Amino acid sequence: MNSPRTAATTLLLAALTVTLVLTVRKDGYFADPAGLFWWYAASWALFAAAAWALRKVSARHVAPLVLAGAVAVAATGLVAAPRTSTDSFRYAWDGRVQAAGISPYDHPPADPALAGLRDDWLFPQGAAACAGPDRAPVTDGTCTRINRPQVHTLYPPVAEGYFLLVHALSSSDVRHKALQTGAALLSVATAGALLRILRRRGDPRNAAYWAWCPAVPIEAVNNAHVDVLAVLLSVAALGVVARHKVMGGALFGLAIATKMLPGVLLPGALSGVRRTRDAVGVLLPAAAVVALVYLPYVVGSSSSVFGYLGGYAEEEGYEDAGAGGRYALLRLLLPDTWALPLAVGVMAGVVAYVLRRGDPDRPWSGALLVTGTAFLLMTPGYSWYALLLVALVALDGRWEWLGVAVAGAVVYVAGRPFGGATGTVAYALAGAVVLAGWAVRRRHAAAGGPSAPRRGSRPPSATGRPRLG
Repeated sequence: MNSPRTAATTLLLAALTVTLVLTVRKDGYFADPAGLFWWYAASWALFAAAAWALRKVSARHVAPLVLAGAVAVAATGLVAAPRTSTDSFRYAWDGRVQAAGISPYDHPPADPALAGLRDDWLFPQGAAACAGPDRAPVTDGTCTRINRPQVHTLYPPVAEGYFLLVHALSSSDVRHKALQTGAALLSVATAGALLRILRRRGDPRNAAYWAWCPAVPIEAVNNAHVDVLAVLLSVAALGVVARHKVMGGALFGLAIATKMLPGVLLPGALSGVRRTRDAVGVLLPAAAVVALVYLPYVVGSSSSVFGYLGGYAEEEGYEDAGAGGRYALLRLLLPDTWALPLAVGVMAGVVAYVLRRGDPDRPWSGALLVTGTAFLLMTPGYSWYALLLVALVALDGRWEWLGVAVAGAVVYVAGRPFGGATGTVAYALAGAVVLAGWAVRRRHAAAGGPSAPRRGSRPPSATGRPRLG
């Protein structure tokens, strides 16, 4: 691995790793969000340069370089405690509650019935310990690192099982490191799964879009978001569903029972399906797995196993576009009351298009179109949601959709220092990049005609169906 191109890519990857270490170590989300934003920008710029340089690297060096980079990049997320999210503290609490033989759905963290499970890490005491902006009051003199401590958990059962497993495998003194380490392993495993799929049915270079993406060490590892487990299961499902409907459907069920969001992948999984039995072969196992993993919690819980899910959707403004900056692009042009119906209508049209015109040999292509469109319509404000989108970009290779992930990070980090219009501008630019990428690809396809694809481009469809986007 001593060619100049490989050396240049390695140097860029090293610069990215150093920059990510400095970014993760900067505790600026509350104190200096503008400064943190520029560290994010530097990380994404170096990521883009490294991914671009990888295109010129010899094919035999690609997989080792991508995997080595995946390990190095993921490790940067371990250099500090969670910086920009407190979700992992809820995960640790839910694991602890389950280990005590109590359903995580039955009591909110602030419930006095669980006071015996509290410790000074998750429930610090005293005025000094409770002075931080990421602390929530529980009782007089006691606060918690867990956000929304007055509401029940909303995480699905596979996620809850993961929290319990991490708790069981770790000692009490490791605290946040247990979940971060688990997330780092899952992120590297996802890179390996992507390489395995792309070696057979794509360009292995595209795996770097996930393996080296700054969102992975920041959101998947440092903040330890359980989304990374859902992403790994989703990638596995998309990799097998074209050949093994039942297995793919079962994996989709596990992914959905981890974080709900992978439900948007099902239209992609059904791309171009013409027979009812093929659709049933995916949907029935998915539904059965979701039901089966929920069943023990339904039986063992006295409260709803959906917890705060409905309240969360309302709080985030997904139901009426009245809060949280949702549907920002639609609301820029239309009255607020039109945003949700129009979003539903557009999504229905995109889903119908994927079902009818999608390539069943490349289910991730339709999944990327549906998921990316949903993000542009709903304009979510939490940057970790885009981890699923990043993995789909790695599978499909349409890098322009990474702009949507950048927009989510901009909204989350820069929304406060730079003003409320930041999200609208960020998602508008992301949408423009996606449209430009679509136009360029259409023009190249028209100019190239039926000629064979260049080295590293996506292989032609085995079914002869047109590519999506």
